[in-house]
Amino acid sequence: MRLAVLGTGFWATQVHATSIAGADDAELVGFWGRDAAKAAAAGAEFDVPGTDDLDALLADVDAVSVAVPPDVQVGLAERAAGAGRHLLLEKPIGFTVADADRVVDAVRAAGVASVVFFTDRFRPATATWLEQAARAPLAGGAVSWMGSLAGSPFDTAWRREHGALWDVGPHALGLLVPTLGPVVSVQAGAGRGDTVHLVLQHASGAASTVTLSSTVAPMAGGVEVTVHGDAGRLVLLPERDDLAVVEAHRAAVAELSAAALTGGASALDVGFARDVVVVLAAVQRALASGCREPVPA
Repeated sequence: MRLAVLGTGFWATQVHATSIAGADDAELVGFWGRDAAKAAAAGAEFDVPGTDDLDALLADVDAVSVAVPPDVQVGLAERAAGAGRHLLLEKPIGFTVADADRVVDAVRAAGVASVVFFTDRFRPATATWLEQAARAPLAGGAVSWMGSLAGSPFDTAWRREHGALWDVGPHALGLLVPTLGPVVSVQAGAGRGDTVHLVLQHASGAASTVTLSSTVAPMAGGVEVTVHGDAGRLVLLPERDDLAVVEAHRAAVAELSAAALTGGASALDVGFARDVVVVLAAVQRALASGCREPVPA
């Protein structure tokens, strides 16, 4: 599979491009960026062309791996799908349900494969954890995902504007939904900075709690993920090193290749990602109203 990376920032080069360049079943063939000079510089780092001409790049690839802000990603995904190119996207796939629907509609109209990079879902430890979680009925779960943007390469304008809810909230939902079932209602409260506290009701009857923040003190950061039921408490041990992230992305590339080859759908396609956006939008309404908000089916 011939892939181009759309984006020129830290995540685009250090994760997406590094992953594809080292993959056995994929070839990195170019970069696109809104700034031609930055695209050329990113391409030079990997000895491939870089351009600001998206149409020319799409004509020469099988798929794109997109690492740009979510609101920019929407239009790029539509254009790439319209050109018949398979999509490896970042979460969230939009900041509104309407934008998420645009991406889903474009993918389905074009009949292309899609995978959304929910990082932890592509790690072997998570697959094992999900298998263990499926062996017994679960009563609930909890996720605490806290960090600090200050001084990190992730300190970007869209994360500052939209906060941890939209940045790391998809990761939490990507782990709770497959274990406890779809979310049917949410309650939410705000803390300091961009901290939010959530109570989620799942279709299974289980409930979960989530705390998200990207503005805690550096020493207070960390990730904790658990589910519990009759068989006890099951803890997902985090992997946070750079190599693990690259390997996870490489697994996502392999999943996209398989979906494109067979015509099958990934469990982490744009449909799943759209459902995550629906929940996040309900959380926003709950934060504004102070009331429990239903999550539309």
